[in-house]
Amino acid sequence: MDVIIRDDYQAMSLYAAKCIANVIKNKPDAVLGLATGSTPLGTYNELIRMHREEGLDFSLVTTFNLDEYLGIGIDMTKPYLQDQSYARFMFESLFKHVNIDLNRTHVPDGLAKDPTAFCEQYEAAIKDAGGIDIQLLGIGGDGHWAFNEPGASLFSRTHVEVLTKQTLDDNYELFYEKAGFSRDEMPHFALTMGVGTILDARSLLMLASGSKKASVVAKALEGPVTSQITSSAIQLYTGHAIVVLDEEASSELKCKDHYSHVEKVKTQLL
Repeated sequence: MDVIIRDDYQAMSLYAAKCIANVIKNKPDAVLGLATGSTPLGTYNELIRMHREEGLDFSLVTTFNLDEYLGIGIDMTKPYLQDQSYARFMFESLFKHVNIDLNRTHVPDGLAKDPTAFCEQYEAAIKDAGGIDIQLLGIGGDGHWAFNEPGASLFSRTHVEVLTKQTLDDNYELFYEKAGFSRDEMPHFALTMGVGTILDARSLLMLASGSKKASVVAKALEGPVTSQITSSAIQLYTGHAIVVLDEEASSELKCKDHYSHVEKVKTQLL
């Protein structure tokens, strides 16, 4: 696991975008695992800039998003999208700004008539696409990955998850409060890739920014591996994991100096 620390959010986002861009350049038909939330927005903005200014080509790229609220869904090929869906978030934040084929983009269907069957189909679709080459991840305030809440199995596959109060509160501020919704109107369930699904990716790219994430980042990277902090499963990952943090998010890491030393030495060797 490489822990990369950058001065601020912008520098963190640029580094993360370069990691994804390198995957696409080396494999034009790459399969990307994508995430929603405020943290990856800077990364998406940099990818958009690279597409416009540097010709980064998304035409053969396939994407799979981590999660979606149950009860919310959208047809990604249509221009009018349900405002609070993660499908709309991805369309507005990335897809409509690059030359990606919307038929190659996949977001869990929150309106699936049989959610359990859909979860099995989503797993099969990832497998049929050849697996995920690089999975972008954030980290929740309680240490969750995607919607794998505290207590979720570290071997889980795509499934329906009950959202915790903290997740509901965090997402209310981000997605619902400004839209005039009450907390009672928020979905309390979600479809999510499981931790096991995430760990199947060939590489992981986890981002965290800000002092509010410092404590849980330290627990995930340096604490015990536990289902109470599902992102701690990164310590079990056998592929190439890159964790990119800004200074504030890295402030409680005990081995911070060592991570910086490792990056410096690897840079000199390459």
